[in-house]
Amino acid sequence: MSKLLEPVTIRGVTMRNRAVLSPMCQYSARHGVANDWHFAHLARFAMGGFGTVIVEATGVVPEGRITYGCLGLWDDAQVGPLARIASFLAAEVAVPGIQLGHAGRKASTALWYRGAFDETPEERMAGAFEEWEPLAPSALMHAAEPGPSGFKRPRAMSAAEIEALPGQFAAAARRALRAGFKFVELHMAHGYLLNQFLSPLANHRTDEWGGSRENRMRLPLAVVREVRSVWPEDLPLAVRISTVDAVEGGVTVEDSIALARALKAEGVDVVTCSSGGFDGARFSVGPGYQVAHARAVREGAGIATMAVGLLGAPEEAEAVIAEGAADFVALGRPALDNPNWPLHARFALGGCEDPYGEWPKQEGFAIRNMDRALKARMFQS
Repeated sequence: MSKLLEPVTIRGVTMRNRAVLSPMCQYSARHGVANDWHFAHLARFAMGGFGTVIVEATGVVPEGRITYGCLGLWDDAQVGPLARIASFLAAEVAVPGIQLGHAGRKASTALWYRGAFDETPEERMAGAFEEWEPLAPSALMHAAEPGPSGFKRPRAMSAAEIEALPGQFAAAARRALRAGFKFVELHMAHGYLLNQFLSPLANHRTDEWGGSRENRMRLPLAVVREVRSVWPEDLPLAVRISTVDAVEGGVTVEDSIALARALKAEGVDVVTCSSGGFDGARFSVGPGYQVAHARAVREGAGIATMAVGLLGAPEEAEAVIAEGAADFVALGRPALDNPNWPLHARFALGGCEDPYGEWPKQEGFAIRNMDRALKARMFQS
């Protein structure tokens, strides 16, 4: 039996397998509200067999969105469309998850598939175009120059704004619960706000929120504490981190192990181990290039981890789980390329008596008949 494709339970939630759909921004919302694109985009992965499907980075406040086209959960009006998505995911036996975040100084940038603020006046009207002043630990731009993505110089957050943030995350978590989500991931990676507080590259504060590693961890841990207080005990809570900033003077693996230990103590169940996010980051990219981070955090902090990053081959993903490097494998771009990845992985990895039975009932019989006619997969002579 494949370790990757076996069921796993965290707290009171059972995932049908350890394959997770990574949150991927679609830049297609108006005023933070999900629409039919988000429904169709996410529904296909539940139908495709993923055990958990995580909705894209969702801003806990309007100014926390990466772009004006990103989702939000700061308003009750945003709950209903997300509830429709969560309900369908659950009906297709995928655990509905959502990532909550704040972009900090990387907010109010251009829609990433456009790469620049080049919308026509008509497009701006149709897309509910907005720009705003970003917030950050310190008034430092993400990049030396704004560039086509439109990075802006942020305003340093006041103590009152920092102290309000945990409550803003908790309010969004309450709305996520009302929408029917069973899994929340807090975004502390990729150079966004909580990662900015964690990293000395972006956090130059001299008060209780900056300086030492303990001070830089203070706000992220306060966010976790507040969210865990409103997120039911029987539901899992995850955190995505950049295990290394991959910039001299930035966060190291040792820093992330210390963070993971503290996260575990606050009730976090899974740490998703990514990397990078700051200007000038340098690392070699290739299949499984971040798996070592997941292993290091898993072993160093004694917490379940999720491996991410170009794990498109089922055999590679299986090895990650079987060898104990991580407890889950999350796929982003490989899933976009093949939304039925877990269903196909059952054929590749074997050990399943009836792989066709794992497909939605409306489709499995047709796939079986096609393979029988073609003498393919289970019908090879």
